Amino acid sequence: MNIETVFNESDRSIYEKEFRDWLPEKIFDSHVHVFDENNFKPDYKLPGKSCYQKFNGTFTLEQCLEIVDVLLPDQEFSMNCFGTPDTEADLEAASKYTGKIADNKRIFGMALVSPKDKIETIKHRINDYGLIGYKPYRNFVDWMDYEAVTIFDMLSPEQMEFANEKGLAITLHIPKAARLADPSNQEQMVEICQRYPNAKIIFAHIGRAYFMNNVIGFLDKISKCDNAYIDTAMVNHPGVLEYAFNNFPRERIVFGSDVPIALLRGKSVEINNQYAYLMGEDYAIGSTIYDANKVVQFTTFFYEQLRGVKKAAQKVALSTKEIEDFFYNNINDLVTGIKI
Repeated sequence: MNIETVFNESDRSIYEKEFRDWLPEKIFDSHVHVFDENNFKPDYKLPGKSCYQKFNGTFTLEQCLEIVDVLLPDQEFSMNCFGTPDTEADLEAASKYTGKIADNKRIFGMALVSPKDKIETIKHRINDYGLIGYKPYRNFVDWMDYEAVTIFDMLSPEQMEFANEKGLAITLHIPKAARLADPSNQEQMVEICQRYPNAKIIFAHIGRAYFMNNVIGFLDKISKCDNAYIDTAMVNHPGVLEYAFNNFPRERIVFGSDVPIALLRGKSVEINNQYAYLMGEDYAIGSTIYDANKVVQFTTFFYEQLRGVKKAAQKVALSTKEIEDFFYNNINDLVTGIKI
């Protein structure tokens, strides 16, 4: 991997001018995909426009730390990581790799989990690999229509009971096209927190709310659940972040990036009560609009997220302590409190 494909002098200038004097000394990224060549089933070929093509089909711990060293040159970096939840992922191999690299001091890991996995398999992955929780995904609910999948389809009752018993963390990418605004999600997000009060439920991407109409009025119910958290992965909309800081307990908001996707060059933008990824690279990551004519010079989604957080933090007047909590203490306290 050529580091210059990820980071260049323009990015360095952004860091120096916008982040060096603002970022805290410690950053804990709660949402990182890290995996080796065994993450996928044998003979699987990555699609031509898969973002992982940029990293030669893997994103190992070594690759991640090499990039972080230039992205965040002055910060001590910690992370919570998991494999990539592709339909062709080898869940056992992905969890094994995550466990191998996790020291449960600065690097923590979660198991990729399918609702079809037997509880004995889940206990093995958690206990034998020293993992702190689960990363389910609706891709793994492959016996029903994609849009029909609900939160409670993504994890079995036995898996949730074990998570509750052990006090595990779950990074939950909620389903449905309406995302956080979907009525069934609103109901089940609260229900899963209340039914399993010892499990820590981290709703990824602020419930996948990347534009204002998708977040306003939809954090109230889960904000009252003490075991509900939100991560900010891939959210660069200052208004959405500002709303979250004002309408969700700040001690339960955690920084997440979605690296390595966040290492692509682009920005999420709100368009007519929707969102799209404006991209400077021709990779497929959802609602992508590719700047084929190279009209715009892009930086990484990672830096755009930091810009969004900075603007929101200034707008709501986060204190220095609150900024440190958001970037490090909130998630560190959560994961270090889980008994491995």
